[in-house]
Amino acid sequence: MDEIKINDSQKRLYEKMGYWGKKTLLDYWHTSVKKYRDKEFVVDDRGYRYTYGQLDEKAGIVASYFLSIGVKPLDVISFQIPIWSEFVIVSIACMKVGAVVNPIGMCYSGREVSYLLNLCKSKVFLCPTWYNKTNYEKLILSVKKDVKSLKHIVLLDNLKEKESNSITLKHILSSYFSLNIKDEVMVDSNDVAAVLCTSGTTGCAKGAMLTHNNIIFSEKYFNKELGITKDDIMFMPAPLNHATGFHHGIIAPMLIGSKVVLQQKFKSKKAIELMNREKCTWSMGATPFIYDILKNIREDEVYLSSLKFYLCGGAVVPEEMVRQAYEYGIKLCEVYGSTESVPHVFVRPDENIELTFGTAGRAMEGVEVKIVDENRKEILPGNLGEEVSRGPNVFVGYIGDKSATNKVLDDEGWFYSGDLCVSDISGNINIIGRKKDIIVRGGENLNSNHINQYISKFPLVKDEAVIGMPDKRLGERICAYVVLKKEVNSLKLEELLEYMEKEKIPKRYWPEHLEIIDKIPRTDSGKVKKNLLAKDLKVRMSRQEESSWKSENSVQEDQEKQQNQGLCAPS
Repeated sequence: MDEIKINDSQKRLYEKMGYWGKKTLLDYWHTSVKKYRDKEFVVDDRGYRYTYGQLDEKAGIVASYFLSIGVKPLDVISFQIPIWSEFVIVSIACMKVGAVVNPIGMCYSGREVSYLLNLCKSKVFLCPTWYNKTNYEKLILSVKKDVKSLKHIVLLDNLKEKESNSITLKHILSSYFSLNIKDEVMVDSNDVAAVLCTSGTTGCAKGAMLTHNNIIFSEKYFNKELGITKDDIMFMPAPLNHATGFHHGIIAPMLIGSKVVLQQKFKSKKAIELMNREKCTWSMGATPFIYDILKNIREDEVYLSSLKFYLCGGAVVPEEMVRQAYEYGIKLCEVYGSTESVPHVFVRPDENIELTFGTAGRAMEGVEVKIVDENRKEILPGNLGEEVSRGPNVFVGYIGDKSATNKVLDDEGWFYSGDLCVSDISGNINIIGRKKDIIVRGGENLNSNHINQYISKFPLVKDEAVIGMPDKRLGERICAYVVLKKEVNSLKLEELLEYMEKEKIPKRYWPEHLEIIDKIPRTDSGKVKKNLLAKDLKVRMSRQEESSWKSENSVQEDQEKQQNQGLCAPS
């Protein structure tokens, strides 16, 4: 494992304040299993239900297999697993052998997975044989030869029988004995517990290293400030490989002996049924999830009988949505953070109506937030600057990339987010935009520079720029501005997408809107003036809406004329 970056004076402070301790995630797991052995911990929408004791048994078996193949403390175990209960089993198994958890998003392609496995020097990889029209077994086998550290592949053959000689999770669970607690491997609380992937500004994902203390602090105080107890039930529809899913969907409930309900693929109607059946009291995810839920409540006249609040991250939450949710008995609260500084700013449920507009809330206990100028000097409330945070939750570096670490994490422990915001005198912050070129689509960070590179290789395009297009449901969609080559007269979005599909470019990078212009506006140094493109897009969208409105009215007038003529016609 790479060298981690922790400021010694901050470390002593966190220990003195009780924010960091000697216990690891495994210690907390043991405590919860002992106190809540027969209580349900994980339920998924495929019908699987596990108590703390049952899941401990399953995780112990997988841990026994890990030790049998030579997994050592701080070895990285990577996996691509959907929002299934198996994700939790594997995560706890990693803790039992002192391995580092490295969950990878289901949307990553073979080449991207290969890059991440090499970055982490992963020893073991787990994935389904098949999921959501994708042959993951074929993907990992096609890149295995490129990952020298990878020694073992484990397949989850739930949906399709395996085609290779790789071992399956089912075989492991039926063939190995559960690891005895005395044989479990203990590590230090300041050792890395997880490497979570985050979007990079250079086009490649980075792996944010988080220690046991980072994660434990984050979720202990998250639970404390939100008033979450062992009696609460969490509904998690977001991918578990993100900080939202991993921290808040797995670790937060685990620490206090509460329950989490998983939905493998979000469908709002089924989500409402599932939450009502399991009596879920809170949830968290990107804006599109709650947007769809509220739409169904409004149109189908259904209700969420037990849900008290929903935490919304990844994009600014519209005031109208907050008020609408409140009418249905749901306190909708905005949350702000990142993989590197796991959601550390949020609106408290009892303040959600008071702070409905223009704020993501204030920092949680133990976390410092300040706004700085371009020279990294702190500025007064009311002025626009970059959000910077420091606290026991802040990551300890990017794995395999010391240079990138030093750019955003200074020697005093401050993490520079790259996000522009304004604070008020009460410490609430309002996120204005981003310094880094990230499009936040449905809560997922997409690097616009990465998308630019793909479009630039399209033979008909001379120049290009990619920006986020405002969208009520997803927050943003991908909009591509292009300048065509002289001999090219026109280009349709479908043509561009056909090219991207042919080149096997991941679907999440495909543009959803295309604008053709004569010249990309740039500064003297060659940087794209994205603010001008954003203004231009706003004008174009306004014209389209006006045109659509006129068209609809014209049709309506014609229909009314026909109806009137019919009424006046002689019998």
